[in-house]
Amino acid sequence: MPQDNSIVAIVKKALPAVVSIALVQELDDFDFPLAKKSPAKMSSMILGGGSGFIVSQNGLILTNRHILTDTTAEYVAVMPNGQKIMVEILAKDPLHDIAILKINPAAIISSSPLPTIPLGNSNKAELGETAIAIGNALGMFSNTVSVGVVSGLSREIQAQNEATHENSKLRGLLQTDAAINPGNSGGPLLNLRGEAIGINAVMVAGAENIGFALPINNAKKALNDLEKYGHIRQPYLGVRYLAIDPELKRQLGLPIHYGVLVMAEPNLQHGRKEAVAPNSPAAKAGLKKADIILEIRGQKITTEQTINDILETCLINQEIPLKILRNGQEKTLKIVLQERKI
Repeated sequence: MPQDNSIVAIVKKALPAVVSIALVQELDDFDFPLAKKSPAKMSSMILGGGSGFIVSQNGLILTNRHILTDTTAEYVAVMPNGQKIMVEILAKDPLHDIAILKINPAAIISSSPLPTIPLGNSNKAELGETAIAIGNALGMFSNTVSVGVVSGLSREIQAQNEATHENSKLRGLLQTDAAINPGNSGGPLLNLRGEAIGINAVMVAGAENIGFALPINNAKKALNDLEKYGHIRQPYLGVRYLAIDPELKRQLGLPIHYGVLVMAEPNLQHGRKEAVAPNSPAAKAGLKKADIILEIRGQKITTEQTINDILETCLINQEIPLKILRNGQEKTLKIVLQERKI
């Protein structure tokens, strides 16, 4: 079939740019072409495992932040030919679960240019379009390919890191039925143009054919911030909230079916987290618990256009209008977003 031939061609082109990301346990007997201490040797090679993919000729690699669980450890990129190269961690974005790594292209044993995967536009992903996931399945089976479709857009889930057990809420995800297994995290989700439209992130335990990928546009912004500012910048509002949909409207008896409800968040370790963080931009603008934020800078907040989607189009330190509903009355507040400390 033509589509099968197309998928085979896409996979062949992408595979050389997909790497395994692994933690170095001991340095002893193995030669490294790019080590922090030279010459470096390694006996116990790898603990854990995830995936990543090369996106630039100067050796930048995209992966998941949650793969880099040990902040004191060193990591290697395992190339498709088995070569292991030390990586430098340039930036981490816990909000979007993205990490940017770097390898030295000169260290790669190859006569050809460094293979890369082009980045697509996740905002143009469509339900039903073909999705190809590549990664290091279960930490053992490198170059694993699975094919499915984009089965959902702008998904929001609560995820738990299996190693650290920390919980995080991920928003704006692409849902796919292409198999994503432990170890696939950090690998690319490709479209039929061979472009990465997502970074494979999580699977739903106990479910079949339900996996999620981080939208590649978040990673593109992170790469741009890194180049321009030397670190990833995120606008900070300073509120905890629950996205409103028709079901939540019915359950809580809310007067409106869109926007976000400002509310405190339960926390088992530290009690309830405040709805509005003290001294935050939201607090300074006068936001309060039980307010419903309807619009930011004239853009309506919906399940398709989330609050984070809108915030990421806003400039840090720029004053923007915030339309809210308080006690049945609409009000417009002025807010100056700060930079989130990552």
